[in-house]
Amino acid sequence: MPQGGSDSFIKRGWRNVSEAGQQRLVLTAILVVVALLVARFSWYIPGLGEAERALFDSRSFVEADRHEVGQDQRVVQIVYTDDTLIAARKRSPLDRGILIRTLRNLDAMGAKAIGIDILFDQPQDEDEELIETLRAMKTPTFIAFVSMDVNQGDIVYNQQQYLDSFVASLEGSKAAPASVMLSDADGVTRLWPADRSDIPPLLGRAMLMAAGDGDKIMRGYEGSVRYQLPADPTRGVFTTVPIDPYAIPDLAAVPELSAELVPAVQGRYVLIGGDIVDVDRLPTPLSEATGSAEPPGIYFHATSIAQMLDGKALPRPMAITLWLFALGFVGLAALSALLEWKDWRIYGLLGVQFAVMIGIGFLMHNRGVDTYGLPAFGWIVGWLIAFTAVTSAARAAGAVQRNFAQGALGKYLPREMAQEIINKPELLALHGEKKSIFVLFSDLEGFTKMSHALQPEMVAKLLNRYLESLSQVVLDHGGVIDKFVGDAVVAFWGAPIARPDDAQRAARAGYAIWQAGEAFRAEVAKMDGNLPKIGKTRVGLHYGEAVVGNFGGKTRIQYTALGDSMNTAARLEAANKALDSSVMASREFAEKSGLDWWRPMGRVVLRGRAQPVDIFEPAPDFPKADRNILAQVIILVDSDTPAAQTLLQELAQRHPDDKALANLLQRVANLNERNAYVLG
Repeated sequence: MPQGGSDSFIKRGWRNVSEAGQQRLVLTAILVVVALLVARFSWYIPGLGEAERALFDSRSFVEADRHEVGQDQRVVQIVYTDDTLIAARKRSPLDRGILIRTLRNLDAMGAKAIGIDILFDQPQDEDEELIETLRAMKTPTFIAFVSMDVNQGDIVYNQQQYLDSFVASLEGSKAAPASVMLSDADGVTRLWPADRSDIPPLLGRAMLMAAGDGDKIMRGYEGSVRYQLPADPTRGVFTTVPIDPYAIPDLAAVPELSAELVPAVQGRYVLIGGDIVDVDRLPTPLSEATGSAEPPGIYFHATSIAQMLDGKALPRPMAITLWLFALGFVGLAALSALLEWKDWRIYGLLGVQFAVMIGIGFLMHNRGVDTYGLPAFGWIVGWLIAFTAVTSAARAAGAVQRNFAQGALGKYLPREMAQEIINKPELLALHGEKKSIFVLFSDLEGFTKMSHALQPEMVAKLLNRYLESLSQVVLDHGGVIDKFVGDAVVAFWGAPIARPDDAQRAARAGYAIWQAGEAFRAEVAKMDGNLPKIGKTRVGLHYGEAVVGNFGGKTRIQYTALGDSMNTAARLEAANKALDSSVMASREFAEKSGLDWWRPMGRVVLRGRAQPVDIFEPAPDFPKADRNILAQVIILVDSDTPAAQTLLQELAQRHPDDKALANLLQRVANLNERNAYVLG
């Protein structure tokens, strides 16, 4: 990360947010509160609740307990299958004759308890015999019971009446009712049903209490069902056998078959129910997560018995824990939004946060914590809301700041360059670097003298108007305004961002500056006849190296260029007075520009300099043929000065109003030993 660390980023980000305005801050605060509520109560929000349950199902599958070997030997499921129904030629209600024979056989096999997940809510011819069989059972046996008050929609009045009378007929026996109510409000059985006092105990609980395992019934537990995965997917978690062999009359008379069937029941909890295609299927988190076939309804009771025997009453996180998680992740989102997202490592930080928000649920589930109600998806949504809210506030403040910065920079830099610097502030770092730049120096002739003759208000008015006009020329041509020195304008091209056409832009700007100065003279002349006459604008242009950058300190800095190139441009501007010209450039500048409008104006020694400089003047209206002759003159000066003077005199006669050309003729007659004219 850049120097200063993330804490400075956060401070800077908070400063940006705090400058977003009161209304924006209030809206941001409201959204952060909304994010917090979403991160805490997402399970109860439409749409998010469905996502939370789907994520819970995924955790249940990924972190489900797996049997290392075999099946759970404590529970056996004896089931009616589709083949059973075909053989009995009766589909619904399930054949009670088969059940009667099965119960009589099972009662002698030493099961711990028997649970019948079949609802006796409609009469059949075998009912008297079934009641007699149930009353005669020595093994604790429980039949399915539901209530209209609790299982709304599962049973109607007439069915309830018959079921109640059937249950009443068993009083005084070891057969009793047990609840088969499920907690499947959204169609998936993820939780244990409520332990209610107005209905019989849950089937699995009733069986454990009757078998002497009453200390393991997890009374009052309403948490997640701990579904398991088998070691062998083809066999299932629990032993499941068809009911048909157990329904053979007088099974004890078939020793070979009894020897095979008894071990599957002896000492186990036995559940009897249906495993029939498309009837009483049980959607579970595992089937939802994998899209696999749903087990029969009896599977819940088998699972509940195993969970109680294992003592797996899964603890849920406390409310304060969920609030702390919500506060933590929303706070992380706000802090993340305050960071500057230019360092790629910050994106790694974002990825870590999302991984943690998802991973916590899986980790807690793996450690035996009930994660039903854990708002993992809500954390992500809350994070996104808070992050978006704070980022939006920072962006709004940033937009104001950028507009201000762009407006401020736009007074000194071209708009596109100002925008690039706003996007990359490091371009204006507090340091200097050597660059080759194109320098422009302009000055208004006679302004100092004129300012003494005017009121200060008028001086300020004229100066502002003049500088505004020249500044616009520089900016329109993509230049950087270095500074104003009174009425002088200093500008350059090539920094902080160099462009391929900087030379041409600078050359055209130099000529346009002079034109803008002439327009200003005409404008002032029309304003007031009492105003002093405005002089012409003179321009010096040079190309060379300079140290460019921000100079100053933490409290005040100035972006400027330093070096001999700046001085050379200033002296070229001043030389215009002695040369009777308006715009003058060095050879280095003219050659770099690539323009064909330059005419060579000899070699001069600038004031305060020892080395001569070849100078060129922009003359777009000067005939090309005469420009070629002038180039010959400059070449002849070094080898045949008299011939050069003759050619130049003929040229000057064709342009009698060209003062700069006449001045060149005079200078050629007064060259030093290096064929240069020394300016005083």
